[in-house]
Formats: sequence, C-alpha cells, structure tokens
Amino acid sequence: MNPSFGKFQRIITNPILFKFFILQRLSAAFWAGLNIQHFDDKTCVVRVKKSWFNQNPFNSMYFAVEAMAAEMSCGMLAFSQVYERKPAISMLVEKIEASFLKKASGIILFTCEDGEAIQNTIEAAIQSGEGTKMICKSTATNQEGIIVAEFLLTWSFKVKSKS
Repeated sequence: MNPSFGKFQRIITNPILFKFFILQRLSAAFWAGLNIQHFDDKTCVVRVKKSWFNQNPFNSMYFAVEAMAAEMSCGMLAFSQVYERKPAISMLVEKIEASFLKKASGIILFTCEDGEAIQNTIEAAIQSGEGTKMICKSTATNQEGIIVAEFLLTWSFKVKSKS
C-alpha cells in the first residue's frame, strides 16, 4: 500500500478539503455535483444527484456525468495508490465501456470495489518497471438499489521516467 494513503484519505473524506481538491484537479466533477460517499483502501462510492445542471433533455442524468462519476469511483482508488508515491507512477484511462440499463434520475451511487486489485497492479508495475493494465468495474445504482448502469474502465499504470 502507498505510504501516503492515509494523508490522501484524510483529504478525500473531509468535505471541505474534498471540494478544494476537485475544484483544483477535477473542476468538471465539482460543477456536476460529484461527492464521495464512502472511501477506504478497497471501495469508493461516488454520489451524484440529478439536477438542472447535469440533466439531459430526456429528464435523466447526462451520460457524460455518469461516466465521470464511474471514472471517479475507480480513479480515486487508483490515485490514492499513486499519490506522492516514490517512484512516481502515471495512470491513464485507456478504454471505457458502458451499459446503460435504466434511466438515471434522483440520487445515483457509483461503486468500485477494486481497491485491492488496483494496489496489486500498481505494485506489479513498480516491481517489473513495465506498464501494467487492469479493468475496473463501477456499478451505478439508484435509491431503490436498482442497477442503472455498469462501466468497465481499462486503466494503465507505469513508473514515470526520471527524464
């Protein structure tokens, strides 16, 4: 596990520090209304509520906001493992696949439970010095617990060159 994980977790779980963090690094997520509902080393749950700002003409959440929340649910787990890491690690989404199963309205929770696999993948990249890839799953559920969308994100991790 990243030695700086605890420091990152304190930033992400403090509502005020989190708002500053996403405003600075993920401003579109700030304006779309994304929030962290739960975060630990194994799971991240991102909460977003449909509003006039993030809706489409069909009175549901715009698909790009859903994709952003899905990416954040996986990406926060990944970023927590590369945050202030020595050696520095680059991370990149290479591919995203989505299945939209129901209309997303009201409060939607995007859950990724791949934290342990992300840690192992990043450790493998450090040990081998080669780039590694993995697929993370984010599941979006509505207030009734019904799955409204599923996302598969292919992430790439690589030790940054010293140049």
